[in-house]
Amino acid sequence: MASTFKNRTLRAVGTSPVDVGAVVSAGVEVTIIGLSLANLTGGGIKATIAVNDGTNTTNIVKNVPIPTETALVAIGGDQKVVLMAGDKLIVTSDTASSLDVVMSFLEIT
Repeated sequence: MASTFKNRTLRAVGTSPVDVGAVVSAGVEVTIIGLSLANLTGGGIKATIAVNDGTNTTNIVKNVPIPTETALVAIGGDQKVVLMAGDKLIVTSDTASSLDVVMSFLEIT
């Protein structure tokens, strides 16, 4: 099995749910080792992070407040999330064009 560290970045995520990475392919496992959301606005916003397995969407955090021009480290340190084949990570905000997203992960193939 090959293991590769990778990053995904998204700029100005807003009110439409966005897949942080593509759907995990068959035969691949992804361990998210870091996920940061930066508030780009001059006001407080709320963000939701969820995992979709192709059928169900399960929240990691829902409507978590992120104060003006600060960041939320939602996954990191002792917190990890494993995505299996068919899973995807989704991020959304309650405010248009308000979040930058950085996800660091280990992909095992």
